[in-house]
Amino acid sequence: MLKLGVLGLQGAVREHVKAIEQCGAQAIVIKKKEELENVDGLILPGGESTTMRRLIDRYDLMDELKSFAKSGKPMFGTCAGLILLAKKLEGYDQPHLGVMDVTVQRNSFGRQRESFEAELSIAEVGEEFPAVFIRAPHIVSAGENVEILAKHDGRIVAAREGQFLGCSFHPELTEDNRMTEYFLKMVQETKEKVLNK
Repeated sequence: MLKLGVLGLQGAVREHVKAIEQCGAQAIVIKKKEELENVDGLILPGGESTTMRRLIDRYDLMDELKSFAKSGKPMFGTCAGLILLAKKLEGYDQPHLGVMDVTVQRNSFGRQRESFEAELSIAEVGEEFPAVFIRAPHIVSAGENVEILAKHDGRIVAAREGQFLGCSFHPELTEDNRMTEYFLKMVQETKEKVLNK
């Protein structure tokens, strides 16, 4: 059985765990750096990216998260998680993990009260995906190796670069598990490649 980690410092952790389990994989909530060794892929959930970064530093997780990224294991960042993955953040000098070749603008869809839901067509995932946007960021620009999976109102809201998957919205806040299934497929393919080496 695939083991998927969910960074459990802050944000929509329980909802991701539920989605993973509904897809038939094992979910492990990650709060300590040594727990990262036990998982095949990692979800960085939505929440508040500044708070998340503070907690990553407090629990001394940053180097381990970067090592996890270097190991080739897949990572999926949703909303604040996308901000953590991005190489560049508009208005900020330094990225957080800085592993995905995208530039991200925070809160680009407005504040909390301007949250909304939209149906998206997501490449490799499907049509009419119910995407929940809450203080969502968006991808302003993407490097040449980044595959753009979805746009909303002309803005990039889902993308993939190799082992990294990022989206502006909260797939875990709906009953539609297709984004989680897509990530699980990425994890499965990576695991099989390692086994076949």
